[in-house]
Amino acid sequence: MIRQIIRQLVEDSFKELKIASASSSDLKIYIEKPPKEEFGDYAVKVCYAKEKLKDSLTGKATGDIIGNFSREEYEKLTSKIKENVKFGQYFEKIEFKMPVFINFFLSKKYIQEQVAGILESGGKFGELKIGENKKIQVEFISANPTGPLTIANARGGTFGDTLGNILEKAGFKVSKSYYINDCGQQILALGHSVLKDEEAQYRGGYIDYLNKQNKEKDPYKAGEKAAEIIINEMIIKTTEKMGIKYDEWIRESSLYKSKAVDKAIKLLEKKGETYSKDGALWLRASKYGDERDRVIIKKDGIKTYLTGDIALHQYYFNEKKADKVIQVWGADHHGDVPGLLAAMEILGHKDKLRVILFQFVTLVEEGRKIRMSKRKGIYVTMDELLEKVDKDVARFFFMQKSFNTHLAFDLSLAQEQSEKNPVYYIQYAYARICSILKKSGIRTLESKETFENLKLLNHSSELALIKKLVNISEVVEDTARDYQVQRLPRYAIELATAFHKFYCDCKVLTENEDLTKARLKLIAATKIVLKNTLDLMGVSAPEKM
Repeated sequence: MIRQIIRQLVEDSFKELKIASASSSDLKIYIEKPPKEEFGDYAVKVCYAKEKLKDSLTGKATGDIIGNFSREEYEKLTSKIKENVKFGQYFEKIEFKMPVFINFFLSKKYIQEQVAGILESGGKFGELKIGENKKIQVEFISANPTGPLTIANARGGTFGDTLGNILEKAGFKVSKSYYINDCGQQILALGHSVLKDEEAQYRGGYIDYLNKQNKEKDPYKAGEKAAEIIINEMIIKTTEKMGIKYDEWIRESSLYKSKAVDKAIKLLEKKGETYSKDGALWLRASKYGDERDRVIIKKDGIKTYLTGDIALHQYYFNEKKADKVIQVWGADHHGDVPGLLAAMEILGHKDKLRVILFQFVTLVEEGRKIRMSKRKGIYVTMDELLEKVDKDVARFFFMQKSFNTHLAFDLSLAQEQSEKNPVYYIQYAYARICSILKKSGIRTLESKETFENLKLLNHSSELALIKKLVNISEVVEDTARDYQVQRLPRYAIELATAFHKFYCDCKVLTENEDLTKARLKLIAATKIVLKNTLDLMGVSAPEKM
């Protein structure tokens, strides 16, 4: 990728210079996309770590104090970079701009050649090897089987499913799972609700349905039977409707049956990180950064949620050999994170677990927010949403905001079938490409024939579209590192916009045969990248609209 070429060029050039303020090991290189075309295709800021920041209490390093180079040093570095560049191969111009940026302008030759690379790579274009085939376990939704999945669950599900796709594209070996809490207090609460006794907690039409199906008098058994119906008739079928694909469904009850929970407790005890108090068994979580210690077995002998989660992660790390586990939870579970992280550190899995907390989603209909509560029976289910909105639209809309930002789902816009709806806008671009290619009747675009006529792609809209196509690799890399999945739908909109601009400015089927072939190759490459992008999001790519 071009960013790696730029980084290596800067590093190599820096090593050849004698800058007293910093050694090459201290070098910090930041590569950004400039806000304006006049500043180039990539802007590089270079600085150095001149001193370590340390915690005043522990003395441990917490970061770096950054030092900036002088203008003279920047100009020296820019000159050395220019000396080391064969202009025309990758870049046509490199310049220093105040206050602290070295701007890189890509050459037309390099840009044009990317079309051939895309056509030759096909569906694999954008694939990376940064994951080094390391195993990542992604667990998401995992809602208790006490009711239908809501649109809040749908947001976490879409995020987790798409993140898994991106990590796989980046070269990780990904496994997606749903953890079913099919035992414990929530099952008992469900049973009471199904029986509609004085301890009932859940209400709604689905409870009425479960009540009619129930033949048990014991509340726990009634809860178990009801949970099975919810899992099979609601949760599994609903996730399939959303296009979410799991590699594994894991039941909490299986961890108890296999004695995995007991083994985890014994291991914690063996490590000396538990103690008894008030008849309960406690985990020394505060010793590992939690604000307090956590109960893992209550005084009545019932094991807590945390205990099951600990056993689950032992399964992920020890049996599945995961190098990392990513948990996608709702923000209301923030209080459960420190205890689990503490347990993982005790068991030797420090820094291998990442918990992503996503903020809730509000459905806005005619300017009115609809509140959700399983217990009161006032909520919007995923199925109800899918009756009003296509799956593709639902997935795309759920991805448009960062996981740490509240999302207002605009139902009116989601139902719009025009360019105002970003999904329609993107899919229409794909359908238009398919129509043009079909109309052309040329079938040799993706063969290894000569790509000489790509030199004819000189229009600013052609070059802008090609540069946007190449960006997919950067989108995959950056998202695989920071998990900001909203980057992908934003890129899809930008790519569709670049294509529509090209289509308006450049006639594809012209009287010039070579130019026609060149532009057909360009839109064939666009088709590949747009399809790859939609596939990552779990959104379909219709050839007709």
